Amino acid sequence: MNISQQHLLNQLDDLTRLPRPVLGQVVSLPNHAIGTPHRHPWAQLSYAIKGVLTVETATGQFVAPPTRAVLVPPEVEHGVHCPAHTVIRSLYIDAKHLPWQHCQVLDIDPLLRELIVAFGLLPVEYDEHGAEGRLVALLLDRLVQAKPSDLMLPWPTDARLTELCRYLASQPDCRLPLSHFSAQLAVSDKTLSRAFKQDTGMSFRQWRQRSRLLAALPLLEAGERITDVALACGYDSLSAFIAAFKALLGKPPGQYLLM
Repeated sequence: MNISQQHLLNQLDDLTRLPRPVLGQVVSLPNHAIGTPHRHPWAQLSYAIKGVLTVETATGQFVAPPTRAVLVPPEVEHGVHCPAHTVIRSLYIDAKHLPWQHCQVLDIDPLLRELIVAFGLLPVEYDEHGAEGRLVALLLDRLVQAKPSDLMLPWPTDARLTELCRYLASQPDCRLPLSHFSAQLAVSDKTLSRAFKQDTGMSFRQWRQRSRLLAALPLLEAGERITDVALACGYDSLSAFIAAFKALLGKPPGQYLLM
């Protein structure tokens, strides 16, 4: 943990309650990524208007480009990670205003994005009964209507699978087949496949493809060529990468860059 993160965590410890139902002023605490695992008694909407951020919890990895945000419920231990160029405009929110009980990725439409940006310019103790309060009410109303997204990667609870999944997530260009890993674990391909499905809800192939596509998002956001990103994320064919990307995000990589 660096000195800056420790300072932020100390500030969070000193913050016993939110001064208003929502906290997220441009120069306030939420606009810095804290990678060290921590928790707090309010919900957190981790959002970046530029760059891609990742929230890590014990149950999964949640990835948010600028069209998504990660909702972290109260008391869920998490760490937030992002490249240096990322511009964060996250919110801390009184949980009574939100319906979600589990960490998840949410779609951020253009109106909600602008509301988050506008809210960041308000004072910390904004006027709850005037125009500022109405802006916050609209922001919360739009947030509650936000649709969930599939940009998350579930972590298994089986220690053997956890080690395998951590490896694959860190090496998206790995092309080793399932049989290689089942041999390493001294189990049959069928046994490993069954364990994967039971523990993550996804097949080995589905999980690895999701991992590769999530790894592609920061590279695309950084401006790397689509062909280079496809190769870096384990795809032999550009067309296969584009098809898989479109299936997960609804648009091909070229259009995603224009979002």
